[in-house]
Amino acid sequence: MPAPDTTAGSSTPYRLSRATGAVLGSAVGDALGAPFEFGPEGAFSARFPPGVRAVEMCGGGGWDPGEATDDTQMAVLVGESLLECDGFDPADVFRRFRRWAAGDPKDIGLQTEAVLTGGDPWDTAAALHFQVSQRAAGNGALMRAATSAVYFAGRGRAATLDVGRGLAALTHGDRAAEEGTAALHELIRVALTGHDPLAAVPETVALLDAGHRARYAVVLDPGWHPDLATEFNGAVWPCLGSAVWALRTTGSFEDALRAAIDLGGDTDTVAAVTGALAGAVYGVAGIPERWVRALHVPLPGFGGRVLRAGELVELAGRLAARGLQEGAV
Repeated sequence: MPAPDTTAGSSTPYRLSRATGAVLGSAVGDALGAPFEFGPEGAFSARFPPGVRAVEMCGGGGWDPGEATDDTQMAVLVGESLLECDGFDPADVFRRFRRWAAGDPKDIGLQTEAVLTGGDPWDTAAALHFQVSQRAAGNGALMRAATSAVYFAGRGRAATLDVGRGLAALTHGDRAAEEGTAALHELIRVALTGHDPLAAVPETVALLDAGHRARYAVVLDPGWHPDLATEFNGAVWPCLGSAVWALRTTGSFEDALRAAIDLGGDTDTVAAVTGALAGAVYGVAGIPERWVRALHVPLPGFGGRVLRAGELVELAGRLAARGLQEGAV
């Protein structure tokens, strides 16, 4: 287990540091990894060798330096819906997603786009798409889970798992996506308590649907390495497995993000998931300031809104405060 955040003082700032770390860390990972998406292994460290200070928020591939992708954009929409609706209102979340998709975002997953633009109702769209395509186990629900994980952590394990599944099911009809998102929710919840999410992996796997448990047990096992993946890390289970591997094999937020991006492939999402986990472990103080300065989150379809790091911190604080009102995490 890496050395966690041990913020002094009352339990509230301690939890707030971790909650803010999860939300901001996911956004940082997303923006840092985006220019390297679908590139080769080791591209990040080849350009920015360890120990050599540089402006790593470099932009590229159509992204401005520090610009967050659909991963963080959708996470923000989830978080704002939870706050404004005082909980999970699936129809409201879906409406926000659909408005965003109509706003011509720079990037949107093929699976997510098909569901959001198909014209079907919120409660059947993903299932109907899956019936036809039989392909809906992408990581598109996993990538946006940081805000909801923080909000529901205070309501306990059952709510954390259930809402993770419910949010995934809005766009992903394959149960594998639901189980992966539920697992990430639970690991973040454990980290927010100050406990070791890595130690909680076996128990978390045991809580998953029996039909998908074995698959997640493989990729979350301490002996697993991303090179052993049998599917591209754009799929939900190797994406989650890669994020847990990056946390397990490093000792800082910075090193975990570097390890995640150096895997290549779907670098923005693997880094976003890694950033959520590592941020919950190390707290906001563990995130390098040089990675935060340029961070910004455009929200297509919402009147040209662009959130900066300070607004993400405020959002995380409101989500955490609401969770703390519901119960101790």
